[in-house]
Amino acid sequence: MPTPGCIAALACAAITVHTPAVEIGVETYGTASSALPIIAVNGGPGLSHAYMIQNNLWQKIAQHRLVVFYDQRGTGASKHTQPRAPQTMDAQIADLEAVRAALHLNRFALLGDSFGGLIAMAYTETHPEHVAKLILSDSPPPKITDMVHLLPQTFPDIEAEDDAEQKKLGPDTDESARASLRNHFRMIFYSPAKRDAYMAAMGNLGFEPKISEALSTATEHLDLTPHLPTITCPTLVLTGRYDLNVAPLTAWNIAHAIPTANVVFFEQSGHLPSFEEPERYRTVLQNFLSK
Repeated sequence: MPTPGCIAALACAAITVHTPAVEIGVETYGTASSALPIIAVNGGPGLSHAYMIQNNLWQKIAQHRLVVFYDQRGTGASKHTQPRAPQTMDAQIADLEAVRAALHLNRFALLGDSFGGLIAMAYTETHPEHVAKLILSDSPPPKITDMVHLLPQTFPDIEAEDDAEQKKLGPDTDESARASLRNHFRMIFYSPAKRDAYMAAMGNLGFEPKISEALSTATEHLDLTPHLPTITCPTLVLTGRYDLNVAPLTAWNIAHAIPTANVVFFEQSGHLPSFEEPERYRTVLQNFLSK
């Protein structure tokens, strides 16, 4: 099934992976080849992968390899879940493993973006036999409570606007949660021009507040720190130099905890260097995948 993100001469498909707990919506770009395939795990929590495909970066990468996205349970094209399906890290690992198995990818590169980095670290711990290379892009720390989050100190004006909007809409409504997400995106870019371009075109990012809350609660006490030194696959840690959502100290610490890791800073980016510096991001990523 063709999708709007496809470009000419590039295979693009949407499939469904069936599991007992959820029907997982999967989107692929490119075709399987001798090049290492990549599965990208989006952030949030509670977002679909739509926020990651706001430019043609991944379509360009898919000209040389298979690129796989999927929506986490309860979001986007994966909304069909069984009643009371859990939102635990074990469930997230199982869903990613189901996607891998359905696509018959024995070894692949795993990229975790933002909160997806936590899922990627947890999956790598559980299934190291399948992860040939690991990429953590503006990932949270392995222990969420260690997060260095500088948005309130940097954007007190937007935080105040958001507080006022929450009071107007009601703090526990889906409408207020989605308004707060939009305000959050106003604060995560380095370039005002790139921010405005992104937000003008981003459309519906598939945010599900209840899923976000459930997954946040399920992972708030998770601590993967002891497991990072056991990661043996080549690892690339990426961060925007001006990421105020997850301060670059996090990337620095992760890269120094994983023996095989290198860290790369994007000097003109906030939390989304894949959008703010897409050509450099593509070059760095392709060089890493091709080694």
